[in-house]
This record gives sequence, C-alpha cells and structure tokens, in this order.
Amino acid sequence: MLVATTYGKVSSLCVDPIEKKPLYNYKPGSRCFSVGSVGCNMRCRHCQNYAISMLQSGRKRTTYMSPEDLTNICRKERLDIIAFTYNEPMIWYEYIMDVMESAPDLHLVLVSNGLICEKPLRDLCGVAEAANIDIKGFTDSFYTEICGAHLDDVLESARIVFEEGVHLELTYLVIPGYNDSKDEIRDFCTWVRDELSEDVPVHFSRFHPDNEMVDVQWTPVETVLECRDIGISCGLNYVYVGNTLTDSADDTYCPDCGTAVINRLGYLVEVAALDGDRCASCGRRLNIIP
Repeated sequence: MLVATTYGKVSSLCVDPIEKKPLYNYKPGSRCFSVGSVGCNMRCRHCQNYAISMLQSGRKRTTYMSPEDLTNICRKERLDIIAFTYNEPMIWYEYIMDVMESAPDLHLVLVSNGLICEKPLRDLCGVAEAANIDIKGFTDSFYTEICGAHLDDVLESARIVFEEGVHLELTYLVIPGYNDSKDEIRDFCTWVRDELSEDVPVHFSRFHPDNEMVDVQWTPVETVLECRDIGISCGLNYVYVGNTLTDSADDTYCPDCGTAVINRLGYLVEVAALDGDRCASCGRRLNIIP
C-alpha cells in the first residue's frame, strides 16, 4: 500500500497577489491564500525553492492541517482563492482533492511543473479554475540533464489542462546558455500557438543564480524582452516578462485595437480598460477571467 507521507503537512502559508503565481489574466489585482508542503517529483538544478522541494517529509518542520483547518484559515483571511504553490502541488493530489471537497466554493489555483499522470490531472482539472505550468525549456535534453524529467510529459499535461477548460498560463524561465536560443524560444512559442492557442498567456522570466547553478549569470533584461518580441512575432496575444520591472512589457493589451486594458508595475495593478472580459475600447472578448 502506498501512503502519502506529506498529506496535510504544511510548510508555508502566505497571502500573495495573484500576479505572483504568475497569473496575469486571472482575476487581476486580487489576492490569494498560498499554501506549500515539502517535496517534488523533479530535481531541477536551478530550483529557487529547494529548501522545501528537495527535502523529504520529516526533515523540514511542518504543521499538520486538516482540509477543514486550512480552508477555515483561508476564510478568516477573507480570501476566496486558494493557491497550491511553492513546492510541487501535484504530489499533494489527494490532499488538494479533499480540501476542495470540504470547500467547493473556493477558487483553486495550481502552480505546477506539469509532471503528473492523466487520471489525477483530469480529477484536479475538475476542481481547479486556473493553473500556471512551468515549461522549463523546450528540448528533452534540457529536461533530462537539468530537471530529471521529460519534456513531452509536461507538454501533454499542458494540453490536458487547456482541453479541460482550466484557465492556463505558462512560465518559461530563461537561463543564459541553457534554454535561451532564439530557435528554441521560437519553437516554444509556435507550439503554444499551434497546439494550445494564441490566447494562452506566456511569461518569460529572468533567471537568478540558485541551488546548484550559482555559477550561471542573471538573465540580461534584454534577453527576456527579446523573448517577448519573439512570442509576439509568432502571433501570441499575451506575452509578459518576469523578475524585472519594465515600463510596458507586463501590461495587457487588446489584440484588436492595442488598448492597454491592464497596467502593471511589479505587483501594482491598474485595471484600466476592461468591461468584464471585454476590451472597454473596442468590445473584443479577451482571455481574461475578471
């Protein structure tokens, strides 16, 4: 018999802006109740949360919380969005399902590496409203050498999440010399457009040295901006940059008339020209959940 030894063991609780997940087209400007445990099913050499993701249960101080305990804290914070994040939520599958059974009115967000079998993933899609999946690179050699996993497994999860109608955003951490070639970025953006939709938001984030890759330089700001340009040239409608402050590269624009419907500076968010999920200027329906 298999036992989930991390069931209900919480290592991290925090109230975060939803943009931190990052989710830019889902309830912009809202806050969420973020929850993490310990452990992961990948071993990324550049992991920024390795202090909890690389440890086994029992080697990190945690607090047991029943599903009811957790949702009660969420409600006391007057929040209706609960995000499973920080470490890999897919290994917490049973607990997440029980949490949502105890509080089906909460909005569930998953921040994941996308490594999970189809059946539990579809179960989670039945209770989740939004997800951000990391696409850590766009070659299998990167995944096997840096993450201990396979690219196709993650891409299939992204397809399933999109197919199930869960709001999906993708994050690509750009690491200098490892996954930042123009051809690789273009291949990734083309895959998003052709296999998912041009309306799926994509975040290109700056790498900073961490874990086993402290000898790799920060990603130049110019590189993530160039990745954004490639995404736009491939026809993607919502392309953002992360881990840096820019004047306009994190704003959301209407694909038809070009109006900036949401302005951002870091986690400061101004909903400028939205009418529900439509552009207030031209009326186009946008891939935004208000």
